[in-house]
Amino acid sequence: MTTMNAHQAYKTTGTNTATPAELTLMLYNGCIKFIKLAKLAIAEKNIPERHTNIIKAQNIIRELRYTLNMNIELSKGYAQLYDYMLDKLIEANTKNDEAILDEVAGFVTELRDTWKQAMKIANKK
Repeated sequence: MTTMNAHQAYKTTGTNTATPAELTLMLYNGCIKFIKLAKLAIAEKNIPERHTNIIKAQNIIRELRYTLNMNIELSKGYAQLYDYMLDKLIEANTKNDEAILDEVAGFVTELRDTWKQAMKIANKK
């Protein structure tokens, strides 16, 4: 088995065995990663790479929004925030704007950090 195949198998196993809470954390981390890669692509003037990574970040935000339970009041606020972030990612892509990506990355990082804290509290019970 090649190193790349072993790495892919490890990632697949991790995703398949992760709890819903861990999967959500992975999504937040992936979104942050793709925003960072998009910023790097902007700096390198690599428009196709910027576009690809922003689209990946958008897809993650869409997935997070899709999984919300709208019967829970808090979910409505999250839905609005996710919609705002999606709009900002589209704007960042069309305007080639790192500052907008920084704004979205800030929101996602805050959500991720809050989620990690909630996971720690839940695991102590």
